[in-house]
Amino acid sequence: MHGPPLVGWLLVALCAASGTYCLVRMRGEPPGAGRRGAGAEALMGWGMAVMAVPSGALDPGPWAPPAFAAVFGVAAVGALLPVRGGAGWSGHHLHHAIGALAMVYMALAMTAGTAHGHQHTGVTAQERMAAGVPLLTGALLAYFAVYVVRCGLRLVPLTDGGPDRGAPPVSWSRRPELWHACRLSMAIGTFAMLLTL
Repeated sequence: MHGPPLVGWLLVALCAASGTYCLVRMRGEPPGAGRRGAGAEALMGWGMAVMAVPSGALDPGPWAPPAFAAVFGVAAVGALLPVRGGAGWSGHHLHHAIGALAMVYMALAMTAGTAHGHQHTGVTAQERMAAGVPLLTGALLAYFAVYVVRCGLRLVPLTDGGPDRGAPPVSWSRRPELWHACRLSMAIGTFAMLLTL
């Protein structure tokens, strides 16, 4: 990833923490759509963490962008396929597909930036950063900005009321506010990665 190394490492930490939480949540889910959804989010979190590693710390080589595009492409197709078992299809499936396709787009932009840098050795790092289609990047930035605000607003009522005295205790890995916080943090990470494109 391009941009300041500190931002890259913070994104790595944020995305890895989200991916780890999703793995823990996946273990606690019964087999079915919930487990598949948590697994898909874990894949997104860890894939984003690897993709966010600053380019100065790890030279990904020419194989990395196509590998990222393939992994996130499979995640996008998985999010758009009909859910078996009658669980239905939700707006979150569409959001997950948009997030995965945004990662594919960034991986392809990395490929274009790397190829551009190899062909013209006099090209500066800033010129290599300017990869991608500005209109598409802007549309994705707008989508994730709206999603972050919307998800943040949905998170506030979940944390305001305090514990429900009549409800049985819920494991920390299954608390709804943590699900929303995980999705919020991955959307913030995607937004930040798009800014550094």
